[in-house]
This record gives sequence, structure tokens and C-alpha cells, in this order.
Amino acid sequence: MKYIIPIDTNQAEKGDYMKKNGKTLLKAAGCLALTAVIGAGVWQIAVRQQSKSYNLITLDTSDVPSPTEKISYEGDIELSEMTMHYVVYGEEGYPLILVHGNGGSKESLREAATYLANDYKVYVIESRCHGQSSDPGVISYDLMAKDIKEFIEAMELTKPYLMGHSDGGINALTVAYTYPDLLGGFISCGANTTPKAFKPYFPLAVKINDIFNPDKLNDMMLTLPQMNKELLSKITCPAYIVAGEYDIMWLTDTVLIHESIEGSEIAIIKSADHSSYISQDGKQAYVLAKDFFGSLN
Repeated sequence: MKYIIPIDTNQAEKGDYMKKNGKTLLKAAGCLALTAVIGAGVWQIAVRQQSKSYNLITLDTSDVPSPTEKISYEGDIELSEMTMHYVVYGEEGYPLILVHGNGGSKESLREAATYLANDYKVYVIESRCHGQSSDPGVISYDLMAKDIKEFIEAMELTKPYLMGHSDGGINALTVAYTYPDLLGGFISCGANTTPKAFKPYFPLAVKINDIFNPDKLNDMMLTLPQMNKELLSKITCPAYIVAGEYDIMWLTDTVLIHESIEGSEIAIIKSADHSSYISQDGKQAYVLAKDFFGSLN
């Protein structure tokens, strides 16, 4: 006896449909991936061309001295509104203040300090609401600039250099236009004039983080600073405006800062991101500072 197995034509049609559409989906995914690769390549070429227009440099670290790991002094100092914690590296040399970014601490620029201590007396400060410094409940770039001014006066430093990263770079700018005669020169790394200057992915990440970890530091990044050409034009001391080639803000904003400060210099660090040349590499930070501050002497 022969058995005839019935064929489910609907099922067969479904199989053909899945095969056909599966291939279509794979082709579509491949096209999207190819488009993304091409888009990324075009974007990198565009960024590189723009960077070349504004002193695109590579920092040569082949002749950097060995780091000085020893801390000379660590302590606290009472200011008008807060207690500032700080660390000193090096015994001699011109005073250089290092200022970390948002959410950072004395550890953020520790490696940079160990190299810079070969040539400078380095003061690594912790901003209000950060690290072991006190939290007076409020924070802004104007308030942090006032804290830095009071620190300089309390430590009896004359025309110190200042080097700041990210929020620290904004602090450097704010100190320089608020107290024009205070600094001997500064380097502002990765600063922005307004939150609108961020590439879209960054404020989105901050907003998501703030949902799970509400913090006034997040609020500050999303609302401040609000600088303009008029404020920046008040800066009269030597200024070096620096950013990574693939930084978190548009390079047009870095250029705006530079062009607003008469006599300032600008550099875009080749292939660098927001932190790779400063808080993640003490050697590059040393070369950056030594080249600029050394030229002032």
C-alpha cells in the first residue's frame, strides 16, 4: 500500500516567503553597513581637512624625562566658600596649576603632574563638589574661577600658569577673562563655549546618566557655560586653545574660542579624542605644556 503524504502548500509558501525576505533583509543590512562605513570614512576625511586648517599636530614624546612619582605635599586650604584639597608635585620651578574635568579628582591629571614636576612646581587642585574638596551645595564655572583665584592668593603664587582639561579648560578661560591679570598664561584643553557646541551623542549620554544618577554636575554640563566673543575678548594673558581631533565638541567651537582671544594659539591633536592626550597620557601632556609655557620664558 502506498501512502501519500499531503503537502501543506501554505507552509511551503511561508518557507519561500521567509527565504526570499531573509535574503532581502541581509542585503538591506549589508547596504546599511556599507553606507555607515562610507559615511564614517567621509566624515573622517572632512574632519582631517578641517583639522589641518587649524594647526593639526602630533606630540613627539620620544625625549620626555622620567616621571617624578613622589608627592611633595598634600593638604587642604580654607577658602571663602569651601575647603579645597590639593596635591603638590615637585620642589622647585615655576608654579603650574592643573585643573581636572567634570567628575574628576586629583587622580585625573596625576600622571601629567608626575612628568611636569621635572620642570614646574605643580599644584593639582580638586574643584568644589569634587574629590576631597568640600561641597558647598552650589557649583558653576564662575564660582570655580573664584575658588581658583582665592587658592592662588592664599598660596601666594605670582602669575602662575594654569592648564585645565574639559571643565578645567572652561575654568581656565573663565579665570582668564574674569581676572585678566591673575595668570602668567594658560592652556585650555577640550573646552566649549556652550552646551550647544557638543556633538549630539554627548548631551544625550549625560541626560540618560542623569536619569539613573541625578547630579548637579550633570545639570551644569547641560546648561553651562554660556560664553561669547565679548567675554573671551577680555582675555589678555598668553592662551593656548587645544582640542582632540575627534573631541566631544565641534571643532568650530574650538576655533571660535581661539579667534575670540587676540594673540592666542591653537592646536588640534591628531587622532586624539577628548582625553587621550591629557588625562590618559602624561607624556603628551608634558610635551604640550612644555612647548607652550617654555615659549613664554
